[in-house]
Amino acid sequence: MIRRLGSSTENSAYGPSRNPWDPSRVPGGSSGGSTAAVAAGLAPWALGSDTGGSIKQPAALCGVVGLRPTYGTVSRYGIVAFASSLDQIGPITKTVRDCARLYQIIAGRDPCDTTTVELSEQVELPEAEDLKGLRIGVPKELNEAEGIEPGVTEQVEKTLGLARDLGAEIGECRLPRSVEYGLPCYYLIAPSEASSNLARYDGV
Repeated sequence: MIRRLGSSTENSAYGPSRNPWDPSRVPGGSSGGSTAAVAAGLAPWALGSDTGGSIKQPAALCGVVGLRPTYGTVSRYGIVAFASSLDQIGPITKTVRDCARLYQIIAGRDPCDTTTVELSEQVELPEAEDLKGLRIGVPKELNEAEGIEPGVTEQVEKTLGLARDLGAEIGECRLPRSVEYGLPCYYLIAPSEASSNLARYDGV
């Protein structure tokens, strides 16, 4: 059985997945196998499933690009549903451009998933020498959140500095409700939907 909804990607049959940058560390999860394979060069791209960070978190830990698409843009047909209103399938690649290309392939209407929509616009990444004209909002609440390690804050500041040097306009924004209520809402929605979805397998 593959462990899902975990941050370490352990498998009861084969043991834990390893981070290719440092095998003593985990690759994140629960799509850690996909991100580790891409980071190690074993696969040019992969897909992951994301209910509460299972694409973004391992992508960050393995140094690759992961995208959780907008709900309804990518079919969920064929996955084992955990929390139906939160589950998403998304691309994992080495570059943003490859991520956009893979997303373009998997996105769109699927008659087997009635929650999907038809996309009228193609995803295009412009060729750019700089970031002039781009505005980046940094949520004030996330900067002040508890539990953020100094090393993480330093890297975020370093990245923002690089963006600023390339001409981007960096500003502060506020997302008070998202930060305050996001996790409590997740812990209400995910378990209630999971208990219903998984009951079909164990008869509860």
